[in-house]
Amino acid sequence: MLDKVLLAPYYWTLKLRHALYNRGIFKVQKCEVPTICIGNITAGGTGKTPHTEMIVRTLLSSADWSDKHIAVLSRGHKRTSSGFQQVLADDSATFAGDEPLQIKNKFPEVTVAVDRTRVEGCDFLLHPEKLATSKAARKCIHKDMKRAEIVVLDDAFQYRSLEAFFNIVLVDYNRPVSRDHLLPFGRLRDLPERLYHANVIIVTKCPVFMDDWEKITWAKSLGIKDFDPETCQGTDPLGKKMTVLFTTIDYCPLEPVFPVNDKHYLYSKNLILVSGIASDTPLKRYLSDSYSIVKHFKFSDHHNFTGLDIKRIRQATRRWSTAVIGTTEKDSQRLRGCRKIDDALKNKMFQIPIQVDFLSEHEKDVFNETLLGALREFGK
Repeated sequence: MLDKVLLAPYYWTLKLRHALYNRGIFKVQKCEVPTICIGNITAGGTGKTPHTEMIVRTLLSSADWSDKHIAVLSRGHKRTSSGFQQVLADDSATFAGDEPLQIKNKFPEVTVAVDRTRVEGCDFLLHPEKLATSKAARKCIHKDMKRAEIVVLDDAFQYRSLEAFFNIVLVDYNRPVSRDHLLPFGRLRDLPERLYHANVIIVTKCPVFMDDWEKITWAKSLGIKDFDPETCQGTDPLGKKMTVLFTTIDYCPLEPVFPVNDKHYLYSKNLILVSGIASDTPLKRYLSDSYSIVKHFKFSDHHNFTGLDIKRIRQATRRWSTAVIGTTEKDSQRLRGCRKIDDALKNKMFQIPIQVDFLSEHEKDVFNETLLGALREFGK
């Protein structure tokens, strides 16, 4: 009711926009190869990047796609480059965006590209020869790449001009959609009913254990009736079968941010935390099990570190000289581009890699069967 009354202009603008796309008044294009979209209906913080990485790992380990050329297309939030750009491992986060660069460093065999216009980006990924002649690609730096045979779209669920073949929508366990509101009163950037246009809904950042009753309750809060934890399926308000799955975050052992490092700092009892992500509470909780967090430098999401930031971190290390500096994978992409970081700081800087896992092997099998089974049907 709040959204329909106090936010009526925004609410009805969204309703009209989707109606125009659904009825074909606004042009919608499809890709000639399978496209998998990982998105959400909220503003940030649902875990799109680690889930994108999970999709890439799933494809690389499958018999059908391990020998195919996989591409990831992202917007490249807060990058300074413009237009279509292929991302290479030695690019800077300023040029490419921190999340695309992170993905490229983890999966060097995968083509990673950024383009705000997803239709254009997919066209270049499928027809890389156009990069040499197209005016739209005149600012593209790295033009040598293979033709993509499947494209993973990072954060493209609201990009209605391109219809993805398979849509995965993420919902944060800690921020139920049923209790949220449209921006600016809440974090919803799209209508809750858009959930039902997904092929799979994944509830992210769940506790390690959820019993069947809690999963049924969660599905019901999403408008999914008769949810069966065995099949992981229920029925949406229009009678369509909907798959709902649950994932949790796994934190991996700390890894050096820079080639220059001193692993002795890993055995310190104290930690200086540097974070510029949407929500760092779970990370702090995890690190607190092993370290005393003596100082926390908390920045906004995708923060570009300045010389003053590095100076403040250096001052903290003088006070806690034996403390290890811990940061996130995403932040580490931007920290590597800071020229003000000397070897003394590099020795102490370690990142905490994360990956997402389903709450059970059964759910993982259901996901793999659903996704890979759908991909086998592409083009038939």
